[in-house]
Amino acid sequence: MNRSELVTAIADRAQVTRKDADGVLAAFADIAGEIVMKGDEKLTIPGFLTFERTHRAARAARNPQTGEPIEIPAGYAAKVSAGSKLKDAAKAN
Repeated sequence: MNRSELVTAIADRAQVTRKDADGVLAAFADIAGEIVMKGDEKLTIPGFLTFERTHRAARAARNPQTGEPIEIPAGYAAKVSAGSKLKDAAKAN
């Protein structure tokens, strides 16, 4: 499902216009991005998803083309975890 299909599905289920549904989806994406960027809290939708920022330590790796060892610097990544309801939906037939 792409974004426009998601917007249409939200608009149909919530009985709102596609423009309103798109606005809500855009606002949600902005808020989630801001929370992950700050890194001092996480966004949790109980039973569905959790978004948070995690720290990755520096590590050694190898260049796949040359085999030469390289150092990957420490940094941050976004972590998204599935909640129990989403996990149950994935297990259902």
